[in-house]
Amino acid sequence: MKKFTNVNKAVFPVAGLGTRFLPATKAAPKEMLPVVDKPLIQYAVEEAYEAGIRHMVFVTGRNKRAIEDHFDTAYELENELETAGKEALLALVRSLTPDDMDCSYVRQPRSLGLGHAVLCAAHIVGDEPFAVLLADDLMTGRDGGPGVLAQMVETFREVQNSVLAVQEVPLEHVKRYGIVAGDAVGERLVNVKQMVEKPSPEQAPSRLGVAGRYVLTPGVFDKIRNQPRGTGGEIQLTDGIAQLIGNEGVHAYRYEGKRYDCGSKEGFLEATVELALRHAEVGPAFRGYLKSLKL
Repeated sequence: MKKFTNVNKAVFPVAGLGTRFLPATKAAPKEMLPVVDKPLIQYAVEEAYEAGIRHMVFVTGRNKRAIEDHFDTAYELENELETAGKEALLALVRSLTPDDMDCSYVRQPRSLGLGHAVLCAAHIVGDEPFAVLLADDLMTGRDGGPGVLAQMVETFREVQNSVLAVQEVPLEHVKRYGIVAGDAVGERLVNVKQMVEKPSPEQAPSRLGVAGRYVLTPGVFDKIRNQPRGTGGEIQLTDGIAQLIGNEGVHAYRYEGKRYDCGSKEGFLEATVELALRHAEVGPAFRGYLKSLKL
């Protein structure tokens, strides 16, 4: 079996319509919604970069041009900042795309599911392992420790098969997740034996829900390419991963950190408040403001 040493590419499926945030997302990508002073997609890209990944692959759709522009060079803006002597802001703008980071963009022509979105990137990823990050899930490491994807990449180097980020979810919420079950391997790892997409509470094999982070082997592409449509008539990533269990093996990783479901308004507001409180510039004043409220 081929031994994988590095994960060099990350896939960001960003073609969704963001209907839960209408009207804000009518003309603007949901991934560009800001949490404090950074858009959701930037948090995800920074997490991938921290994990050692340098090639970011965005699977986009119509009306997603703002994402490409965000990571492109803004000559006019940089010139204005340089002329005005605003060196700190200039450095900030230039830091969005470090010199050693590459970005590729590919269109998902039809909304056929997450599996289909990932498959759209197959020709760029090639025959090597890769990460998948869902920008809706803003994830942070614990107490300044390594980010969730960095933890998963390290785990992947050890187990040499696909790794899924998981967390315990309430039984009434299992129908929102891909659910895995299997044998515990140490404190944080589970050797996955079963994987079900959005089961009912009565049919769920466990309460371990897959969060929006994956490190996958290239073998998943053939599985997705040849599988029938699943839940909701879509090509599900979960179904493709489930087919890897029998021949390659799949592990679930109980990550250290916190996930904010920014695909929901409640989760988005939670992330905004908590990250604002940690923000070096606005945190102290914002904390004082919250204390002044009569809740």
